Amino acid sequence: MAKLKMLAIDLGASSGRGIIGEFDGKRLTLRENHRFSNDTVILNGRMHWDILRIFHEIKQSITKAVLEGEEISSIGIDTWGVDYALMDKKGRMLANPVHYRDVRTEGIADYIKPYFSLDDLYATAGIQHINFNTIFQLAADLRDDPELVALADRMLNIPDLLNYFLTGKMMNEYTILSTGALLDANTRDYAFSFTDKLGIPRKLFGEVVQPGVKVGKLLPQVQGETGACNADVITVASHDTASAVIAVPTQEEDFVYISSGTWSLMGTELSSPLLSETSRKLNFTNEGGAMGTIRYLKNIMGLWLIQESRRQWKREGNDYSFAQMEAWAKECQPFRSLIDPDDASFATPGNMPERVREFCRRTGQPVPESVGEVIRCIYESLALKYRYTVESIKKATGKPAKVIHVVGGGTKDRFLSQMTADACGIRVLAGPEEATAIGNLMMQAIAAGEVADLKQAREIIAASFEVKEYEPTADRAIWDEAYGRFCALN
Repeated sequence: MAKLKMLAIDLGASSGRGIIGEFDGKRLTLRENHRFSNDTVILNGRMHWDILRIFHEIKQSITKAVLEGEEISSIGIDTWGVDYALMDKKGRMLANPVHYRDVRTEGIADYIKPYFSLDDLYATAGIQHINFNTIFQLAADLRDDPELVALADRMLNIPDLLNYFLTGKMMNEYTILSTGALLDANTRDYAFSFTDKLGIPRKLFGEVVQPGVKVGKLLPQVQGETGACNADVITVASHDTASAVIAVPTQEEDFVYISSGTWSLMGTELSSPLLSETSRKLNFTNEGGAMGTIRYLKNIMGLWLIQESRRQWKREGNDYSFAQMEAWAKECQPFRSLIDPDDASFATPGNMPERVREFCRRTGQPVPESVGEVIRCIYESLALKYRYTVESIKKATGKPAKVIHVVGGGTKDRFLSQMTADACGIRVLAGPEEATAIGNLMMQAIAAGEVADLKQAREIIAASFEVKEYEPTADRAIWDEAYGRFCALN
């Protein structure tokens, strides 16, 4: 076959990249052609995504590909979940999308109670209860800005919005919709019985489209700005975790993964949703995956805790590198203090080191003072949270984990990968690092007919990218004692 060249636009909560993938029929190679920061904007007390700047950067990536002579055949966009824009009847965006960490949905569960039970919502949608789920954000819009909702004719999640900006075609892709508790997990269509009770207009929701569908060509205006690019825009598995899970390099049906980045998305892959009472109590989510799969997982706060701590120290005039912070953490006393990474106090931006200290004060533990002590506390707590989640997956599914696959940017953090193996007592395979972009590109290759299915995609990924192995090495009794203390915090 002739080499297939594709462009993956991979947008995370803190940065975005354009990555060109080249597939020769056996192996996939990557080349980053553009990188930019994704900076939020707080205006009049509300946190927004700077979506027009993001769109500008996407066009920059396409322009660079054209100028470098890359004849890309397709473009796919993946992003974080749940967030959206409201569009009017003329296809105009009514307001900049609001960030999922905005405070407008704090306490939203109390607002929802008169309309329906959260347990009933879980029994249908199967989505972990988090206050920023799309259905809750829409309820907050309707409560706080009813005039805006009245003007709206369509809701587009972020990747669908950007696809629309590129092509002029509106579609609602399945995996990104599934993150927001809007869909019936079994029928994989809208759960209108819940949106109707909240008064959310049905007209906002378009037909649910699966990954691998051609959206269209670039608009003439976009082509004029970017150059002669005749690529098709494709609906990939447009939730970034859905793309990342495609890139887990395994042929086993039963596996546990961590998509490690700002969030740690930890779970397993199922053929159908699991909506049991045990699953609800453990607060697992059933999100849509590629090729009919279900991503059965938990959202764990992840490296946000490290990233936000580093931002605070930088605000204080100390621009520590991640390598420095890790080195200082290694020198500190193990298991001196622990936190629950998913405590509500850690969810929003701010002084994360002080919040870690306050959690330890509140729970009667030694207070971490130095940079190394704070970072070590976070690392060990994340590793123990992974153990808790591994045991919860076994309790819900009845299947023990034999190996943990870590994919995504967090694979660069070898200290955390080794801690994960030690905490869980299970071998960890870390890689590939660029999992989200790889899954995005593999879905484009499937849409092009060059890759048959998920199984073949994972074979190609395993042959194309390095995976590092971590075996448990630490004294199990020490981790068991720490795990007991960790569980007592929840």
